[in-house]
Amino acid sequence: MYKISIFLGVLLLGVIAFTLVSWESQGTEEKKGERHMSQEELKKKLTPLQYHVTQEDGTERPFANEYWDNKHPGIYVDIVSGEPLFSSLDKYVSGTGWPSFTRPLIEKNIVEKEDRSLFSVRTEVRSKQADSHLGHVFPDGPKPTGLRYCINSAALRFIPVEDLEKEGYGELKKLFEEAGKTSPSSEKQQQKEETMEK
Repeated sequence: MYKISIFLGVLLLGVIAFTLVSWESQGTEEKKGERHMSQEELKKKLTPLQYHVTQEDGTERPFANEYWDNKHPGIYVDIVSGEPLFSSLDKYVSGTGWPSFTRPLIEKNIVEKEDRSLFSVRTEVRSKQADSHLGHVFPDGPKPTGLRYCINSAALRFIPVEDLEKEGYGELKKLFEEAGKTSPSSEKQQQKEETMEK
């Protein structure tokens, strides 16, 4: 009987510990996510354009948005939730006037949906946590994926590679270290070398 009581006590402590860890993990996700904000809170947090794009499935003007020609190394996160979405390592010049990427940075953070608006069938791209409208993906991109993720700058916040640790995304810095693109100077040097080779 005594051994059974000890066993049940240890089991109970294990369940409590597991529950606390689960709550702590969920709290961290919520802090990063802010996905349960009301529409009024979102209107206060976002600019009118950011709200229109992310919450009303809007589209910003091409060639007149913040990141279409941004060449600085870093990541792009959801403007509402902060979840990592895209990387400068996969960004390319598409000529469309919007930021374009060949792939998501973290695939599970992206949701694709059929979009039948504008008298055509397209594939809409939304963020997983915040359910923000980001843009669309098209099958006309460059290798290796052949995809073009055409994304609204207003749905994104850019975090330079040198600020990743400070902003809480330090685990992603290794991607840039492996690619040799850990600073603006390294990016410019590589572009210079590529130009000289041509």
